[in-house]
Amino acid sequence: MLNGDATTGAVAVLLATFNGARYLNEQLDSLRRQSWSKIDVWVADDYSTDGSLKILEQAQGRWSKGKFLIIKGANSRSSADTFRYLIAKVPSRYQFVAFCDQDDIWIPEKIENAIAAIGSKTPDPKVYCSRTRLVDETGTDIGLSAAFTKVPQFRNALVQSIAGGNTMVMNCAAFALLKETASRTSFVSHDWWTYMIVTGAGGKIIYSRQADTLYRQHSENSVGSNEGIAAILARFLWLLRGRFRGWNDRNVTALNLCRDLLTPEARAVLSAFEVARMGPPWRRIVNLRKSGVFRQTAGEHVVLYMASIFGLV
Repeated sequence: MLNGDATTGAVAVLLATFNGARYLNEQLDSLRRQSWSKIDVWVADDYSTDGSLKILEQAQGRWSKGKFLIIKGANSRSSADTFRYLIAKVPSRYQFVAFCDQDDIWIPEKIENAIAAIGSKTPDPKVYCSRTRLVDETGTDIGLSAAFTKVPQFRNALVQSIAGGNTMVMNCAAFALLKETASRTSFVSHDWWTYMIVTGAGGKIIYSRQADTLYRQHSENSVGSNEGIAAILARFLWLLRGRFRGWNDRNVTALNLCRDLLTPEARAVLSAFEVARMGPPWRRIVNLRKSGVFRQTAGEHVVLYMASIFGLV
């Protein structure tokens, strides 16, 4: 059943699942323990074969905070495609919308904290996101994700995603913007795209250093932590293999398909970034600086310019 009206203050939680039975119950339990009382869960299961669907059906029968809807996923084995599919399916009437991964744990006040930060009466697109508390496969605390200090903005979003989708809660204006763009284009990842399009359209990203999501680290993560030597090495290899440039190719194409939704300033920055990706090395460096595009830390910013020299941006 995909219809019915959501009441004021209702939150839609968009959950993508694929063979997540090992951790799914813990995530669903943490949703049940949320202090926010009005929550509709929308699940897209991407044809799991491990018992995930049975767990979801059992949770559906016990759900008491609102609706619990299970739909077939995009059958793509891509979390970005599954979330794009959910964005298209979920109606825009909800006052707030949150992304949810199948293997994390939310602290009970997560949604309440996010809504307090966003505010209930604002016409502008707003997205709350945060750092995460990293846990291992057993749920044991292994540290915190990086805390970024520079103001979230489009010039940063073009070359960096600062928060996982599993931390994001947005208001209805931001979700309506996402729905419109999802009807026009695919994207590399739903969280990076949310950061880019919301800031590009003049909306606000509210980044919290408070961690209210326990982000489980295991071998099956589609995207892992940005922390540690292994993560740094992985990013370096992505650069060498041209993966970062490939992502930027896709992002620039997608943004141009949504160019009419961007502010004049964002359109100018996007055009400058496109110019900075062309020409000989010295010209790429000069134009990258002119574009104002940046990464959050000094070390990452240096790597960005080194990558530009070798045509890997």
